[in-house]
Amino acid sequence: MFSPTYARITERLSAEDSDVWAVHERALEMQRNGDDVILLSVGDPDFRTPEPIIDNAVSHLRVGRTHYSPALGEIKLRRAVADLETQTSPHPCSAEEVAVFPGATSAIYAVLSCLLDPGDEIVVPEPMYVGYTPIFTALDLKVRTMALDVDQNFALNVEALKARITADTRVLFLNTPGNPTGAIIPAADIRELAAYCLERNVWFVCDEVYSMFCYEGKHMSARASAECLDNIVMVDGLSKSHAMSGWRIGWVVAPPTLIERLGEFAGASLFGSPQFIQDASAFALENDQQYVQEMRDEYLQRRDFVLGKLSSVETIKCSRPHAGMFIMCDVAGTGMDGQQFAERLLSDQAVSVIPGNAFGPSATNFVRMGLAQNQAVLDRACHRIREFCAAL
Repeated sequence: MFSPTYARITERLSAEDSDVWAVHERALEMQRNGDDVILLSVGDPDFRTPEPIIDNAVSHLRVGRTHYSPALGEIKLRRAVADLETQTSPHPCSAEEVAVFPGATSAIYAVLSCLLDPGDEIVVPEPMYVGYTPIFTALDLKVRTMALDVDQNFALNVEALKARITADTRVLFLNTPGNPTGAIIPAADIRELAAYCLERNVWFVCDEVYSMFCYEGKHMSARASAECLDNIVMVDGLSKSHAMSGWRIGWVVAPPTLIERLGEFAGASLFGSPQFIQDASAFALENDQQYVQEMRDEYLQRRDFVLGKLSSVETIKCSRPHAGMFIMCDVAGTGMDGQQFAERLLSDQAVSVIPGNAFGPSATNFVRMGLAQNQAVLDRACHRIREFCAAL
């Protein structure tokens, strides 16, 4: 009789905390059963992809751009990314420093796979994006975290982060602007940390997928902030900024030696992204000023609207994100932690939010509210949250 055996990676992934998405999954089930559920637990933009991008993709479909593409990506898109980096950084960028992947998550997985062996040490601040944990787990990495300052709007303490880096650290991993916090790391802090890592032979990897959605303060990329680029790796993509989450386009900007290895990794595991999608993505980067600005302005209005509606609720305290599409709310004043709050809010008022413990222990008393709903829906959600808190 056949007795199946499986790789250890499947055991590591199946051991992941099943409670991370439990509230969201229950909300989806309630919605399928006909309940009037308001989903604030998703990070998928509610905007349609701008029509010119769709038209461009269709036009390239019609002319036969439906074949294999190079493992590193189509040269037109790589050049468009390089041009963007050259415009926003004092360091010129070439296509040889760019690799294209089907989404930023895939790009991060590839980068860490090429930089780290099982058991290697990575340092990352938390609260952090919930999607990082499965990647770290799959690669069997030793993760050292450092809590952001929740009392200072999730500010990063540079000296405390330096202290977390050891002789065994191979990668410092940052996310700016941050998910779920919306915090922007200042250029001076990035420059200092990049130099500190360079001296210790540590790679500096930065996820910057919310770079185009900044409200207060200006995003300065790792590439623009660092003095030396030898250890700098940046990840970005179009999912949020261009409402193209389902198109699956992300990229890495890194030294050519790493790009070569990423090409080998992509060739063995992914073998390129669709040609017509890459063509439309290059078009999006070259013709995006108006609609990116419109979406950014709309998210800003939603942020201020929600903060205003919830400001009178004494038992919760909402942070003011400087970027991104989420608001972190401290719910300790209700007598509950984030998990309990999220579960009861869904049961009592049919509003789903993500418990903060999904992002790290420092956010245990928080919940994350998404802004990927129009203002009318957000108004209804805030009304239900106020009613829920008043009834406690």
